[in-house]
Amino acid sequence: MDANKILNSSVLDIIFENRNKAYGAYDLRTTYARRIVIALVATLIVIALFLVGFYLSKNKPEVKKPVMHVADVNIQKFNKEPPPPKKVQPPPPPPAAAPPKIEMKKFTVPKVVKDDQVKPDETPPKQDEKLTIGPVTQHGLKVNGALAAPPEVHGIGGTGKGPGTGTGTGDYDKEFTSVQVEAKFPGGMEAWQRYLRSNLRENTPSDNGAPPGTYKVIVSFLVSRDGSISEVKAISAPNPDYGTAAEAVRVIERGPKWIPAIQNGRQVTYRQKQGIVFNISE
Repeated sequence: MDANKILNSSVLDIIFENRNKAYGAYDLRTTYARRIVIALVATLIVIALFLVGFYLSKNKPEVKKPVMHVADVNIQKFNKEPPPPKKVQPPPPPPAAAPPKIEMKKFTVPKVVKDDQVKPDETPPKQDEKLTIGPVTQHGLKVNGALAAPPEVHGIGGTGKGPGTGTGTGDYDKEFTSVQVEAKFPGGMEAWQRYLRSNLRENTPSDNGAPPGTYKVIVSFLVSRDGSISEVKAISAPNPDYGTAAEAVRVIERGPKWIPAIQNGRQVTYRQKQGIVFNISE
């Protein structure tokens, strides 16, 4: 390099004199300052965006999480059968009419006494009187010297059936809607409600665009004699249901076996119903 150019040349020009500047090292060194500035500006922009996002998230209005309530629905409330009519007992028959009294004269043992000592009711009948002799003296129906059969009394007749006992096999393979002991979830009602709360997707209505409100679904399902669950279907749901019916059916279908219902000491198939309420608050 000429001596006159050395004072006006940069250090890089002096170093790379008579060297291959197209290799890349020379270009990296000449653009180093510009790349540092670009990196610093980009870093500052990222930090600024992060701070703005953090500030906006802190000041964002809080969205209340929808609350899901499990409402227990007893099958008796849906399939309540009317009580059997009370048996009307037939009125008792009227008391039999008393037979008519027959006029009779008290039998008196004959004995000789004075006339003033004879009692009026002990006076023996006269020879020509045709009276019935009996233990007492009374007035009534006159007959010819003998006890007449009392007149036939006609009462009210009827037939009746008394209480009895019986046995039968019964149809225990059919579907029951009313039983002596209902089917139940293992662990009781509290365990059943815990299962529903822990497995239901409570955000289902809001995720499907449901406005604030209450959404109740009633699900019917069959508990077989071995406790397995089948025929799960929603029999009542809001319109539109915003996915609540499908969610309720899904959770009940994947549940464990139940304890079967009991009728006359035998396990039977029982139709159970369960209500689930989704509450979406503002």
